[in-house]
Amino acid sequence: MSRIETLIGKMSLAEKLGQLTMTASSFAVTGPIIAGDSTQAIKDGTIGNLLNMVGADHVHGMQRLAVEESRLGIPLLIGFDVIHGHRTLFPIPLGEAALFDPRMWALTARESAREAAAEGLAMTFAPMLDVSRDPRWGRSAEGPGEDPWLAARIAEAKVRGFQGTDLAAPDALAAVAKHFCAYGAVTAGREYASVDISDRTVREVHLPSFAAAVATGVAAIMPAFNDLAGVPMTANVALLQGWLRKKLGFEGVIVSDYNAIGELIHHGIAADLAQAAALALKAGVDIDMMSDAYRHGLPAALDRGWVTRDEIDESVRRVLTLKERLGLFDDPYRRGAVPETGATVASRRQLARVVAARAIVMLKNEKGVLPLVKGAARLAVIGPLADASAEMRGPWWGAAPPEGHVSVAAGLREMLAETRVLHAAGVAINGEDVSGIAAALDLCAHADAILLCVGEAATMSGEAASRAHLGLPGRQREFAEAVFERAKRLRKPVIVILFSGRPLVVPWLVEKSNAMLAAWFLGSEAGNAIGDVILGHVSPSGRTPVSWARAAGQVPIFFGERPTGRPADPNDYYTSKYLDVSNEPLFPFGYGLSYGQFKYSNLRVPRESVAERDTVVVRVDVMNEGRRAAEETVFLFTHDKLASVARPVLELKGFGKVSLNPGELGTVTLILPAAELRFLGMNLEPVFEAGEVEILVGPCADRAQLMVGTIHLARAV
Repeated sequence: MSRIETLIGKMSLAEKLGQLTMTASSFAVTGPIIAGDSTQAIKDGTIGNLLNMVGADHVHGMQRLAVEESRLGIPLLIGFDVIHGHRTLFPIPLGEAALFDPRMWALTARESAREAAAEGLAMTFAPMLDVSRDPRWGRSAEGPGEDPWLAARIAEAKVRGFQGTDLAAPDALAAVAKHFCAYGAVTAGREYASVDISDRTVREVHLPSFAAAVATGVAAIMPAFNDLAGVPMTANVALLQGWLRKKLGFEGVIVSDYNAIGELIHHGIAADLAQAAALALKAGVDIDMMSDAYRHGLPAALDRGWVTRDEIDESVRRVLTLKERLGLFDDPYRRGAVPETGATVASRRQLARVVAARAIVMLKNEKGVLPLVKGAARLAVIGPLADASAEMRGPWWGAAPPEGHVSVAAGLREMLAETRVLHAAGVAINGEDVSGIAAALDLCAHADAILLCVGEAATMSGEAASRAHLGLPGRQREFAEAVFERAKRLRKPVIVILFSGRPLVVPWLVEKSNAMLAAWFLGSEAGNAIGDVILGHVSPSGRTPVSWARAAGQVPIFFGERPTGRPADPNDYYTSKYLDVSNEPLFPFGYGLSYGQFKYSNLRVPRESVAERDTVVVRVDVMNEGRRAAEETVFLFTHDKLASVARPVLELKGFGKVSLNPGELGTVTLILPAAELRFLGMNLEPVFEAGEVEILVGPCADRAQLMVGTIHLARAV
């Protein structure tokens, strides 16, 4: 008999339910404190999992309670939200998505796992895979952007990075793909709200990233807080048991979100904790995080006949199997046994700088204002986010303290030893005090160039941070307008550094700036990375993974819309358009400038018919006609012109990169498995239909900038 089956045979009901319970320690908390001191419960074996504990000493101390002082000696599974770094912070996930680089996505997850595992942790509640097309939703900051194909590629990279090649390795973390599913489609972008969308949208937009995570071997899945068409995900039998477990064959652990099982009562589908616990267990949820529903509700549910001991045992078996896969039974102290060296930490910080610089999206560069020329004697670095090191962390900073992160002003002072970096905040991010504007304007008069650092506070994005107004908060617009007016009279350039966890609606800011960078929240090395870009040490290469609206009324906005029977026509009143603003985004998906100037030519696509088993090879030539070396991201979109179900006007199917010196010509090869041209037919099952499919290649999801070819799909034999 296996170790796991032997343990299950020895366990009391209370000990089994302990293995299905996860509670927060007192060291760090991401939600309301619900559980009390869990020390005795760990000794009793009635708590088997913890979250929100950091530090190898603390983790090992709690493990000793479980391993050396409990009856059965079962080790704890201890997890933490390692979202975009642990102590060393990389760009927020939405910003990192702008890299369009699977190798780097995996590498940052690998480094985050190493750093967290060195503190004894064995699980991360990441990656967050929620596709979001509504920037009002604050958790857009944590996700992959608006496109399901992109989200799936990020899922694969992050799972590989967090888990490594051996889950039992001392530097591996069990990844928890979240939030399953459609959390990004909450009503009106309002956190925790209901979701009511079509089955087709669920399957085409919100499930592919989780399918990719499962195919890559993700250890665990977390259901979302929201309901889907009236069925809360924590109790959604059809999707958790039917789609995830039966259809995909997922055998890993399903762990609830924070207090989500208890909240089934608030959803109105459970009368008490016992019913809530029964519904979640029946749906396949193995670990109850923070509601104590399993410990206190399942005994009553068992007595009432709502659940069986076999169902409880099956969840216990999955939890113990994960602990075994993590090597916790063999050595519960292997993670955190060897402290990291200073060289390792320094190398990780250097990686954070490289990734942060590549995540920056240059939205505007009028008359080549950037990079800044050498020889400037004074540089005004102004605005509430100019010297705000703690804000650089973003909304989910893990175990990183407020100190030790590089602000814009600090980075530039270090990099420009012969230039005076003048700083004034001007205004706060929030609040009505404008008394500091005069001092900031005075600095502008004494500077050769102005860096205006504005945007959101870090806590204005992330969980529970929905915003109805997507402009600059507080009195920042008034401040910025004054800066633009003064700079215009002084004939000095204004470079805007915009910090946010979502695309803000600021067309006026783009129009009035001379140059503008979307800096997201770049993490520990933010200031150095921004300095690298504006001083020309690095050519900006980030591309926005979301469409930027020009007006809040366009939301939700995304490039993958389906065609309408009445496409927009300015000369025809009765067509699909706004009366007061263009349909088009301010910046399309994939947009981003560099210090190069690229021209596309000679698109080559197969001329022969393509069968489902074939691979389509697409080639395009790209020339850098600019004056500086730069990297270009080349996107591959498709459009099925005639199908049994109307297909989106553009579907992302690939991307490639090319780095070119001035005047250099390169060829980008894009590989498209023809099977990826299948779509869900009338019965929501995959079909491969014969006919013409457009192949569109170019720099972003703007059809006017795309080269177009056509391939012919052959009918299946």
